[in-house]
Amino acid sequence: MDSGSLNKRIQIEKRGPAVDDWGQPAPESWVPHIKLWANIQHLNGVQTIKADAPTSVLRASIRIRYRTDIDADMRVVFKGKVYDIKAAVPDEVKREHVDLVCEVLP
Repeated sequence: MDSGSLNKRIQIEKRGPAVDDWGQPAPESWVPHIKLWANIQHLNGVQTIKADAPTSVLRASIRIRYRTDIDADMRVVFKGKVYDIKAAVPDEVKREHVDLVCEVLP
């Protein structure tokens, strides 16, 4: 894999315990998992109707180096945008990369 194509610094977050501003536990919070270099490709946009209001869904593929600790219960944050991971598709043949199938959250 060409490491020059991994030119975006992303943060992977997972659900986990955190504390609020008063030091109290906040069980359903997103906490940092790891920062990685990635390649982000926006695939397409789809317009749908939810609750009688049109909405847009932007899909993206995010490629990272091969690892086994990323799954669909996590999310990606890049420049303030949140990408919901729908699937993590590893390259099991060469074990060079993992493609994260994502949707950009509004």
